[in-house]
Amino acid sequence: NSTVGVVGESGCGKSVTSMSIMRLLQGPTGQIVEGSIRFKAYDFKRDAKGKVIPVYEKDENGNVIYETVIDKKTGTPKHDKNGQEIKVPKQKKRENGIGEFEMEEKVFDIAKMPIREMYRLRGRQMSMVFQEPMTSLNPVFTIGDQLDEVSLLHIPGATREIAKNRSIEMLNMVGIAMAERVYASYPHELSGGMRQRVMIAMALAGEPRLIIADEPTTALDVTIQAQILELFNDLKRRINGSILLITHDLGVIAEMADYVVVMYAGRIIEQGTASEIFHNPCHPYTQGLQKSKPTMKSNGTTLFNIPGNVPNPIDMPDYCYFKERCDKCIAKCSGEYPCMVKISPTHFVACHLYDSEAKN
Repeated sequence: NSTVGVVGESGCGKSVTSMSIMRLLQGPTGQIVEGSIRFKAYDFKRDAKGKVIPVYEKDENGNVIYETVIDKKTGTPKHDKNGQEIKVPKQKKRENGIGEFEMEEKVFDIAKMPIREMYRLRGRQMSMVFQEPMTSLNPVFTIGDQLDEVSLLHIPGATREIAKNRSIEMLNMVGIAMAERVYASYPHELSGGMRQRVMIAMALAGEPRLIIADEPTTALDVTIQAQILELFNDLKRRINGSILLITHDLGVIAEMADYVVVMYAGRIIEQGTASEIFHNPCHPYTQGLQKSKPTMKSNGTTLFNIPGNVPNPIDMPDYCYFKERCDKCIAKCSGEYPCMVKISPTHFVACHLYDSEAKN
């Protein structure tokens, strides 16, 4: 149950990373050509035919309990050709009516999965909250229709009634008042903050192990931003899952993240706990990011900025990508790209300044 923050300036590869995890890159320009993306999660256990295996109720002796099949139209028991009542194993159900199924832990390599299998992961095991909720919601369908779709697709045996109850439950969970009215509303009838709460509710509906939040507060005003961040913190405590938070705002990272990954020009250049990154930043780029953050003590002085530009992605150098902008570069920086150096058991940095620590 951790929050991992991914931080870096615009164009550093944060969103591409999240879209790669979700396998939503737009081809032919966006492709995963090598490497792996490993994801461990509990998935439905399936039989030889690929069908999910239900969990059945048992009596005190461990025997499966059977129940009579009821005709939905007449409300009376169904009978077979011999006039005997048809009985089937009684499936365990939660309080909300959703049936329980056998689960097993699996490790998926997302980068190599067939896209058809990826459909089973998206929405169920992992979900994403995008930065612009207005363009993420379909304007011609009600909020309820779009929320129900998640349950109907990813919860085996879910009926329309179960899906509706689940959707309203999710809307209440994310703090939306009058959830039933919002359920029947269209996206244009809601404010930006409400739409973002709906997107979070949609992400939660499939009970995912991982929620990817791609700059979820960018399009919102400051007051609503604080509410959405508090909502994420609250949800992390309530769900058995983790959050991958992508942002360029170090203030958001400081408030939300347990671990921090700093990206530059498509590569991870430093990673560690939030405390390590903020109290002992090692990479010159990470140090520059912190210096460039406005503070109340600025006293009208010019804000610090990192000089230069990111290298051309079409012609990336073999040496350190940050060399041309770095005020601490040494001769070795013009050689090969630096490897990750271990500063502590949880703190790593890709910088030649710390090569001596790697040898030790």
